[in-house]
Amino acid sequence: MSNRSPRGGIEAVSDAVLAMSRHLEVREVLQTIVASARELLDAEYAALGVPDDHGGFAQFVVDGVSDEQWKAIGPLPRQHGILAAMLHEATPQRLADVTQSDSFGGWPRAHPDMTDFIGMPVVDGEEILGAIFLANKLGPRTGPATDCAFTQEDETLLRTLAAHAAIALTNARLYERSRELTLAGERARIARELHDAVSQKLFSLRLTAQAAAALVDRDPARAKEELKHVAALAAEAADELRAVVVELRPAGLDEDGLVATLRTEAEVLDRAHAAHVTFTSCQVKALPAAQEEALLRVAQEALHNALRHAGAGTVTVCLTGRGKGAVLRVRDDGSGFEPSSVRRAGRHLGLVSMRDRASGVGGHLTVESAPGKGTVIEMEVPGG
Repeated sequence: MSNRSPRGGIEAVSDAVLAMSRHLEVREVLQTIVASARELLDAEYAALGVPDDHGGFAQFVVDGVSDEQWKAIGPLPRQHGILAAMLHEATPQRLADVTQSDSFGGWPRAHPDMTDFIGMPVVDGEEILGAIFLANKLGPRTGPATDCAFTQEDETLLRTLAAHAAIALTNARLYERSRELTLAGERARIARELHDAVSQKLFSLRLTAQAAAALVDRDPARAKEELKHVAALAAEAADELRAVVVELRPAGLDEDGLVATLRTEAEVLDRAHAAHVTFTSCQVKALPAAQEEALLRVAQEALHNALRHAGAGTVTVCLTGRGKGAVLRVRDDGSGFEPSSVRRAGRHLGLVSMRDRASGVGGHLTVESAPGKGTVIEMEVPGG
């Protein structure tokens, strides 16, 4: 990579910037930045950390490390040593051997060996959004062994990429914030409508029922008519409630589709919980609205179980196209349970409602679990 022409470098950066601009969700942008940086600088490993306000990282995305390796490494790193210098002072770093740095504080046992190191802060104005780190330059070494294999040209390319990454990351954050405000406003509107429409019906229902009760002894015929009115008002109230429930169908499902909505759900939960929550999809076709909603609700229930009840450390959500339909698989490494006691656990874990949702759209739900072995919930729908 150090021998590439300047035009080749510019074209590569252009491709990376275009790739970043295609995504609006923050985690997708982070993953694209990391993958692009690793490819541009021909590195074995790459990572990008977004700091929190407590000396750790709100998000930490890696490339070049398998899921098994990442799980074995353990908890996210803290802001210390070289990482702290980049995040607190906004200074790039280029080292021939990161382990020989005065700031080096050691690695977890399962951490891969790293020598050549380059890091660049991602800055928006005076705000440090994060830092990109790369290690172990691949390909033949062109300079002395005592020099860092990452060159000045690599540093210039990484600086350019980091500048564009700041823009892409800021845009993604603004998009997600806009979505949150839109959803909050929509919930407030529906709450007002619920209060105005349904509460009025219930108030009329209460008065009519009281009138019927007062007429039962002295005018049974009129009381009977009032009770018919009670039944009619109750039916209207039920209709109003159903209409509101329909409106509560997630806006993202209508606007963005099932894949994007599930991805956002996983990203939000990944940020909110200590567990690592991921989402993948493959060749998913558009599905009837009822099937998409059923899949989303089952995924949400399964995620809730894994994070709240099973104490999972890792949860994977996968949606795969199968013929005209699709298969949803939610796997966790939590406490699990004995399948023979599924009837007893069923209502507690929402399994009954999940099976009802699946069968209600012509689908099928299976549950695999064992104590200490985690749980796999799979739902298949036929499509249109």
